[in-house]
Amino acid sequence: MVRSGLAKLARVVASHGIQTTRASRATLPSLSAASTFVPALPRASALSARFISKSSATHHQGITPDNQDVTPKEETPKPIRTPAEITDSEYHALADEFMDRLLHHLEDLAERRSEMDVEYSAGVMTVDFGQDTGTYVINKQPPNKQIWLSSPMSGPKRYDYVVLGEGQHEKQDTAAGDWVYLRDGTTLSELFKKEIGVDISMSIGQYGEQPH
Repeated sequence: MVRSGLAKLARVVASHGIQTTRASRATLPSLSAASTFVPALPRASALSARFISKSSATHHQGITPDNQDVTPKEETPKPIRTPAEITDSEYHALADEFMDRLLHHLEDLAERRSEMDVEYSAGVMTVDFGQDTGTYVINKQPPNKQIWLSSPMSGPKRYDYVVLGEGQHEKQDTAAGDWVYLRDGTTLSELFKKEIGVDISMSIGQYGEQPH
């Protein structure tokens, strides 16, 4: 009797434990569901995040130099100078006329400046301004149909005869021209006016006394 009672009690306790375990499992949340649960941000927080991101991008965009609307200035192209097509006889006539005109102006200036000396022989002209300035050498160069210059101020240069203005297509005897340094478009007359104050376009005897 005692053994039969103990066996029945054991079966009751075991049955109650199984039911309790099943009830406990039913009340616990699923581990897989808990691992995939992500709390949603409030709407105000999401809007704030988008506003901060946009403001930051706008701030950096405003200080970037590449975003500035800068229109490059158009540079005026320099006119292209080309040597005139002249014969040997035309070259000598044009070069001799220029050298003679330059010589007259320099000799007139030398009469007013004791330190200045001018010599011209066989197509080579030397103009000595003394130790303070130095010596200019101007000479004809028939093989190249040029006039060469050696300046103590600006160095050596080679000048070609160029027909200036709209008359470049005209005949040599009707178009105006000058001796031009093709690299920068300046003329030999402009150089003498700038460096030593001799304006070949002026009449002889208009220079006056040089300032001390």
